[in-house]
Amino acid sequence: MSGLDSSGYDGVVLKKLQQADARVGDAIRVVTDSRDVTGILMPRAQIGSDPEHIVIKLDSGYNMGIRIDKNTSVRQTKRAKRRRHHDTIEVQHKKGLPTVSILSTGGTIASKVDYQTGAVNPALSAQDLHDAVPELGERANIRAKIIMSRLSENIYPSDWSKITRAVAKEIRAGVDGVVVAHGTDTLGFTAAALSFSLQNLPIPVALVGSQRSSDRPSSDAALNLTGAIDLVGNADVAEVMVVMHGQTDDKAILAHRGTRVRKCHSSRRDAFRSINSSPLYQIDPPQIIELSPPLFHRDNERKLRVKPRFEEKVALVKTYPGIQASFIENIISTGHKGLILEGSGLGHTPNALYSAIQNAIDEGLVVGMTSQCIWGRVNMNVYRSGVELLEMGVIPLQDTLAETALVKLMWLLANERSSEKVKELMTLSHVGEIEMRTEMEEYQPPQEVI
Repeated sequence: MSGLDSSGYDGVVLKKLQQADARVGDAIRVVTDSRDVTGILMPRAQIGSDPEHIVIKLDSGYNMGIRIDKNTSVRQTKRAKRRRHHDTIEVQHKKGLPTVSILSTGGTIASKVDYQTGAVNPALSAQDLHDAVPELGERANIRAKIIMSRLSENIYPSDWSKITRAVAKEIRAGVDGVVVAHGTDTLGFTAAALSFSLQNLPIPVALVGSQRSSDRPSSDAALNLTGAIDLVGNADVAEVMVVMHGQTDDKAILAHRGTRVRKCHSSRRDAFRSINSSPLYQIDPPQIIELSPPLFHRDNERKLRVKPRFEEKVALVKTYPGIQASFIENIISTGHKGLILEGSGLGHTPNALYSAIQNAIDEGLVVGMTSQCIWGRVNMNVYRSGVELLEMGVIPLQDTLAETALVKLMWLLANERSSEKVKELMTLSHVGEIEMRTEMEEYQPPQEVI
């Protein structure tokens, strides 16, 4: 039956839906011995079929699963209206407004459920933006494109290269700012990648995501996107930033430097934090407040340099009690060119790894040390274990985040011929990835927004 072919329903549930002539997206009424519920018929979000449960979306925006048996009444109350979706929409250019490009890569902020088919589709065409957040047209002249539709856990370094080139194309087209919509799980990795690969930026670039989808009443998607557009369209900054909620309510959002940010909570709307650093801006649309001086200011005369290549044969290893040297030996044997160690404390590893680390360095791998601690920095001169690693040739990476160090090493190995030059550049700050010494007050919980 049309609308139910790939809906995930089977057995008695499918039979009841067919009898009611109900399709995904229709309003239905379900009456059981204990419930009388009306809502929108949703597809089953699972692999395989389910012969016992039906899922409907309530008026509150939340989904409910209801067990169905032969005595359950299912009735279609309203047929869903189908409309054509267009990839583009003609939007009249408004004088005095900045021009902002929005590039969609996927993730929660850039997807929607098609209630007619049950499919999850990209939702950042110009038409979708106009429908979902019509006020964007009052804030900027929007150019919207879909680069890819990928969950962020499936992003590869080759995708960083693709995103880099797409951003560079928009910058060279003369826009005032670029927003990249991206899933939150690996948002920090991509932000670091763009920070290194987009050299000499003339305008701001913001990566934006959402913790909760736009069909939920607690969604952060619209405010994050609006804030990101306000920021890149108007702020006097030329850096790669991550723009997300600053606290759990909708008071304001924060812009973090792309090399200093980490997702610190799996589901809260204020999941992202600047680590050993402060956010650059607080955005309470349309108000923009500078919290920390940017490294670079907007300058349209600055000539963009693009270095989009990344070496994928780089590993990140978190040390732990009982870790086996075979982990590192395997990295060596599989042809890796670099290794970032996420050591304990000030930059230590169990001495059981020493011989493998020495072998890695002898085989030509560039080996850097970061800390598992969230706050503070590596100092390998304090304890003998750190000194021994330094003597082997392990590079201390100060307060660089482990994930940023990984991306930086991938980028340097792909763009520098000399490993000695790579080692030198790993110790230098290029785009704010290394801060001055962290003071004790930075160990306090992240600052509240104003």
